[in-house]
Amino acid sequence: MEDIEDLLVGSGGAPPGFRLPLNAVGVNPRKKNKAKPSKVSQMNDPPKIPGTQTIYVKTFGCSHNQSDSEYMAGQLSAFGYAISDNPEEGDLWLINTCTVKNPSQSAMNTLITKCKSAKKPLVVAGCVPQGSRDLKELEGVSIVGVQQIDRVVEVVEETLKGHEVRLLNRRTLPALDLPKVRKNKFVEILPINVGCLGACTYCKTKHARGHLGSYTVDSLVERVKTVIADGVKEIWLSSEDTGAYGRDIGVNLPILLNAIVAELPPDGSTMLRIGMTNPPFILEHLKEIAAVLCHPCVYSFLHVPVQSGSDAVLTAMNREYTVSEFRTVVDTLTELVPGMQIATDIICGFPGETDEDFSQTVNLIKEYKFSQVHISQFYPRPGTPAARMKKVPSTTVKNRSRELTSVFEAFTPYNGMEGKVERIWVTEIATDGIHLVGHTKGYVQVLIVAPETILGTSAIVKITSVGRWSVFGEVLETLPQVNVKMAPDKVSNQEKHCPCSNQYESCACSKEPEPCSCGPDICGGQIKLDKCTVSKNDSPMENRASKNPIHWFIRKRRNHAQKKVENDIALGLENEQDWAPGSWGFVDRALLVGIFVSFLMIVAVIMHLEFRTLLSK
Repeated sequence: MEDIEDLLVGSGGAPPGFRLPLNAVGVNPRKKNKAKPSKVSQMNDPPKIPGTQTIYVKTFGCSHNQSDSEYMAGQLSAFGYAISDNPEEGDLWLINTCTVKNPSQSAMNTLITKCKSAKKPLVVAGCVPQGSRDLKELEGVSIVGVQQIDRVVEVVEETLKGHEVRLLNRRTLPALDLPKVRKNKFVEILPINVGCLGACTYCKTKHARGHLGSYTVDSLVERVKTVIADGVKEIWLSSEDTGAYGRDIGVNLPILLNAIVAELPPDGSTMLRIGMTNPPFILEHLKEIAAVLCHPCVYSFLHVPVQSGSDAVLTAMNREYTVSEFRTVVDTLTELVPGMQIATDIICGFPGETDEDFSQTVNLIKEYKFSQVHISQFYPRPGTPAARMKKVPSTTVKNRSRELTSVFEAFTPYNGMEGKVERIWVTEIATDGIHLVGHTKGYVQVLIVAPETILGTSAIVKITSVGRWSVFGEVLETLPQVNVKMAPDKVSNQEKHCPCSNQYESCACSKEPEPCSCGPDICGGQIKLDKCTVSKNDSPMENRASKNPIHWFIRKRRNHAQKKVENDIALGLENEQDWAPGSWGFVDRALLVGIFVSFLMIVAVIMHLEFRTLLSK
């Protein structure tokens, strides 16, 4: 059938939650059986009042998709619908889809089949219907386009009535101040633009999200102010290409980042994470972006996909940069931003990739030893130029993916962290239900055992052990409020960009003294570290503990026990040396001897008293 679009003009549509009459939204009434329901059936199943049903929401794909789902859930919740992550509870299923890879679309197809088998009303949103509206699986299903998420209440309501609704025309960007139900109440995913300026030959997302469309700086800054007031502790900037932001409206990414950073709380309680950016659009702004990444309230982390280590393959992908330019991005940011962590992506087996091309990719990954590499096999997506190219044999693609994965998993990126004191921001509960998850300024995942009351706060931790994918820490002190000098434009560059967000951190987010190496034009020269470097001998918590021998002894024993628990729980942890009393110093041994002698004296006194009691009888 043809796409049925809404018929409203001029006003741009109704506000969220406003119910439009049937003739105001394009609908296709479903065919109903001629047999009339019995009176008994009508009495037992009265029609439900709109806004009282439960909506099951399932999201596939990237953080931008997650943000869209949160906005749709927020509007539905504001109208009265209950939101659930249990499909059995749902009176209607809302599936937000991803078109990047075949597996995610296959998962969507499976879910649609289950929904139809359960005879549940269904609404499909996201990139799949927007980019492939004629899919057989979408026949008879209501659809919400990626730029129509502010109309989800209308679509759900009409679908519950038995109508099929399709809203796919691209319009103005959805407002940022729509109601929102966050998956994690401490994390705001903030889309700064939709679409991109690229034309990658393998990419299906461009078909769905379209050309670049950026939100204004003012609207994004206002959103930041709002979510901070709501108690959000992490703001993730999201888009299909963060680096391209603003090129359609006469601004650029550094302008936006500086405007947002100026609004972050001076106590360091809310952190900013910059989203994925392709190399071409940040090359001209590397120093400005490095300065922002050095800021104490911005994670020193960036996701920069390279996709291949071969220029020939990058050309076939139409990625618009060379391996040398990618190296420039990585080398510059690593040099200018202390503690910088960079994640990247690789596609194995792109059409035309030779053994030599793949070898160059492996060598690139070996050279930089990235802590995070997202490795994917090539999937031909319908309608893309790459789908028409001559494919590499599937067995070769799988073998290359396995080989690169083995190379990557052999890295030990966090080995040097054990024993260091770090500040972390704690925002979620780990999947094991035991640990809480925090991140360092370099966005290294830290697992801690602590009460859930510290969620949404910052803490000083000592790294007790390291694993392949994360590290474990012991909480030394929580920091609900920290006096951080961040400030305005008038503050000196040295104060503004040194990544020491509190007195416990060094400028490299570690305990080793290191200058903020952004250079004179960014950081104003060398940075004095005497106020922000922590050493093993002058950690405030350890000094405090050393004045209380009993507290010190208990901490020592607790550290040992915690290490054993962590080794038992964490599958990816490497073997570490057990703590041994023999490794203690003279004071340690003397304290143990003193405790032991005291214990013997108490036993002797008790025995003496018992003996005298027996004699008196």
